[in-house]
Amino acid sequence: MSLNKNVSSQGNTPQELPSIAAPLNDMQLSALQQSMTDLSPQQLAWVSGYFWGLSQTQTAAASGSVSQTVAAVAAKPAGKLSIIYASQTGNAKGVAEALEQEARALGITAELFDASDYKGKNLAKETHVIIVASTNGEGEAPDNAIELHEFLQSKKAPKLVNLQYGVIGLGDSSYEFFCQTGKDFDAFLAKLGATPFIDRIDCDVDYDASVSEWRSKALDTVKQALASGSEADIVQLPVGQAVAGHSLYNKQNPYTATLLTSQKITGRDSGKDVRHIEIDLEGSGLSYQPGDALGVWFENSSQLANAILAKVGLSGVESVEVDGESLSIHSALVNKFEITSANPQLVTKFAELSASKKLLKLVEDKDKLREYASNTQVVDVLAEKKTKLSADELVSLLRRLTPRLYSIASSQTEVDDEVHLTVGLVEYDQGDEKRFGGASSYLSHRLEEGGEVKVFVENNNNFKLPQDDNTPVIMIGPGTGIAPFRSFIQERDNRDAQGKNWLFFGDRTFTQDFLYQVEWQKYLKSGVLNRLDVAFSRDQGEKVYVQHRILENAQQVWQWIQQGAYIYVCGDATRMAKDVHEALVHVVEQQGQLSRDDAEEFINELRKAKRYQRDVY
Repeated sequence: MSLNKNVSSQGNTPQELPSIAAPLNDMQLSALQQSMTDLSPQQLAWVSGYFWGLSQTQTAAASGSVSQTVAAVAAKPAGKLSIIYASQTGNAKGVAEALEQEARALGITAELFDASDYKGKNLAKETHVIIVASTNGEGEAPDNAIELHEFLQSKKAPKLVNLQYGVIGLGDSSYEFFCQTGKDFDAFLAKLGATPFIDRIDCDVDYDASVSEWRSKALDTVKQALASGSEADIVQLPVGQAVAGHSLYNKQNPYTATLLTSQKITGRDSGKDVRHIEIDLEGSGLSYQPGDALGVWFENSSQLANAILAKVGLSGVESVEVDGESLSIHSALVNKFEITSANPQLVTKFAELSASKKLLKLVEDKDKLREYASNTQVVDVLAEKKTKLSADELVSLLRRLTPRLYSIASSQTEVDDEVHLTVGLVEYDQGDEKRFGGASSYLSHRLEEGGEVKVFVENNNNFKLPQDDNTPVIMIGPGTGIAPFRSFIQERDNRDAQGKNWLFFGDRTFTQDFLYQVEWQKYLKSGVLNRLDVAFSRDQGEKVYVQHRILENAQQVWQWIQQGAYIYVCGDATRMAKDVHEALVHVVEQQGQLSRDDAEEFINELRKAKRYQRDVY
């Protein structure tokens, strides 16, 4: 029993501690009482843990060092800030890491947790927690946060009356369930009796400025709360100070790399332009693992910027201020703002400025507004009604430019100081004109080989090969979703992994769209790839997709799952990922002879165990 518990159970103040409460002589007891005179209840709890740690260290023999004892005490929740991130692609993790670093710089004892590594019941022991949560799919929690998300809704969740918390929600307002996971965590904690020490913030894709402002307020509040008793409450303990493995280069400080290769890998008659991109990382020190993504900062098309300026009656030389810097509006459009994809906020604001009847009617129906915005580029929204805008009004419509993330298509054990991508050019006709995606057209057409491109590595711990090389894997990646599986196979080949590998690939036609066909045939021949099932939707009268191939091979898929196989899905979230998920549930239901509900629970358990991982977009 700890010293603090003895005190409280006797109903005495520290000064009144009777000698029978501890095996100390009079001199030791007097010194102890004197040292405890001015301590707050929170400090007494800390001292209790400190003494307990010392006792454990000494009884565990001489091998226990002081630093180990301090580490044990640092793990005690009193007087610290815990930061938990629920992250799918890495954005929430990056925000959480920045929070931790700034907290430590302010002298706050802070601890960072991946949501998958955090036990929900420990929230009852915390005083201050910040949750940084992105939203996956249709309002779902990221894979690494599924268990915590479910636990907080369950009857096992503890009452949290002593917890103060803050929530950062990351999302994209173009989607219906904007920042839903952040909203969920806020609601769950509040229902369990916790108190927000700062209002939740729901951040759009250009979140840097709003997060920075929120972070400053939140940490100032936490510091004052933890320091209200004494400096001892926030003493910086000498453990775990540095975050290991961090590169010099990141999203805020990208590496200026060189484009080595941009090679079209679809046939001449294909309806799609897919590029194999190779980028030189030599000298950067950047490292990556299969499953990670490469962030690419891109420049917008100068021609598109001119077209937008013409729509609103601007010449391009007008000045605007961006981050304290005066730029021409043309330069700002090329380098600072998102000028390809529209979003509901842009449509709504322009409807008000232009008084367009069509747009004002759209704004009244959220579903139609969202559909219109997702299928219309900025220049075409501005074309709905001729409207003159000032440079500042135009900028007020636009989001800040954000990098695009691409699944890495290479293993560093295979390509050393290079990184490979598989990039599908976004292009479609708008009347007599062509429309292109911002980043995809930059990488495939506007950036020449030998040109410079700013990049960074975004780790994705939710899409990783099993640690045991003997584990079988099933990879499902139609179209450019094939990218990470090229890195998986290269990695397993270089590691001499003995686990079986099964790839499902699909696209439009065998002759024009079989991405990396020669490589897959080589891996089949060498035995690295054990099975390859393909679905080319337009090579026969009836459309065939990867989910159909999964159902055709249901018995074998079930056998692999029973053998411990990991399942990976990469590609389109809107249709493909849903259809594949449905096919997998059907396989489990049919082959495992389970009810529909039990089959869905089985798949959900695979996901929790990280045996079912998805990288969908």
